[in-house]
Amino acid sequence: MTIEALDYRTNKPISVHIKNGYIDNITAGNEQLDTSYYIAPGLVDLQINGFKGIDLNTIGLTIADLKTLTQILLEKGITTYYPTVISNSDIATESLLKVIAKACDSFTDVNACVGGIHLEGPFLSIEDGPRGAHSKEFIKAPDWDLFSKWQKASGNRIKIITLSPEWPESITFIKKCVEAGVIVSIGHTAATTQQINDAIEAGASMSTHLGNASHAMLPRHSNYVMEQLASDELWSSLIADGFHLPDSLLKIFIKTKPNKSILVSDATSYADLLPGTYKAHIGGDVELDSNGRLFMKNSPKMLAGSAQSLLWCVNQLIKKQILPLHEAWNMASIKPTESLFGTSTNYLQIEHPADLVVFKKEGDTLKIIKTIKSGRLVFSNSENN
Repeated sequence: MTIEALDYRTNKPISVHIKNGYIDNITAGNEQLDTSYYIAPGLVDLQINGFKGIDLNTIGLTIADLKTLTQILLEKGITTYYPTVISNSDIATESLLKVIAKACDSFTDVNACVGGIHLEGPFLSIEDGPRGAHSKEFIKAPDWDLFSKWQKASGNRIKIITLSPEWPESITFIKKCVEAGVIVSIGHTAATTQQINDAIEAGASMSTHLGNASHAMLPRHSNYVMEQLASDELWSSLIADGFHLPDSLLKIFIKTKPNKSILVSDATSYADLLPGTYKAHIGGDVELDSNGRLFMKNSPKMLAGSAQSLLWCVNQLIKKQILPLHEAWNMASIKPTESLFGTSTNYLQIEHPADLVVFKKEGDTLKIIKTIKSGRLVFSNSENN
């Protein structure tokens, strides 16, 4: 397979030659190419709770749901994703992890696209604000035996865990996670600055949706958000959907860590649904308004996750001129893999996996035209062929 389009990094035409699932060669392309079509690495979403009615956190989830979700995400340009399981009962968490594992074992396309599982909770802050929309009844201290049971249920697929280091058991737990190859991300926390730094020293390497799931009022100088932002060791994951963070704060976060900031969607099952009121697994009734903002109906100022895709977040950065196209795209494609593995595993270069997208630039909006996973065309927008 050969794909001709503009290199998203240079705006120059290239021909990308694909063989056996990998990029075999890249050569100069036809100078007469349509200048609105670009080729880039596929998007990588480290935090996704569901999409278009499929909820990864509701009992009744089936392996067929994972197959459908995978195809939906491929159409959104996402070639790798980390299904995110949030705070729930011990039994429910185990059951959901087993379903995801079985889906990976049953469908090669699901297995290829699921990079791992992100466990967000239940080892979070119990305080209102930092806890976010997670149900208080499920919050508990880090428990290695319980985590090990869940890891076994997942087929050893839990690769990221979000926790709060304010619990006395946190540091020992973090060290065990790091030894087991699990990325520890600080989030939903009311930890002191000392507890944040102790967690970093123990091996925590990421911040989950920094700036969200926090108290409405914080000390202006010393607080858990600033402490994480100041750390050179932590990667910042950010939700740039236009609702979770004000543009000014988003700019500050990115400028502070230009090389260690990544985009996540935090998308829920309400993404791509019509506006309205819905019954959520956490937080009770939630409302999706006509602008795409998802919030708790009885507490309108509190968000209930996102109803937007990772592509939407990339487009927000471009439309608002927060970042140029290639930098915004990198935050959602190659930077996430770098945050996990220390170096990007999905560059647009020879010998890297052919997990690619072709997108069309329409004004300041990017639209997915083709998605290639492991060298195979898995989505094509026929209207633009």
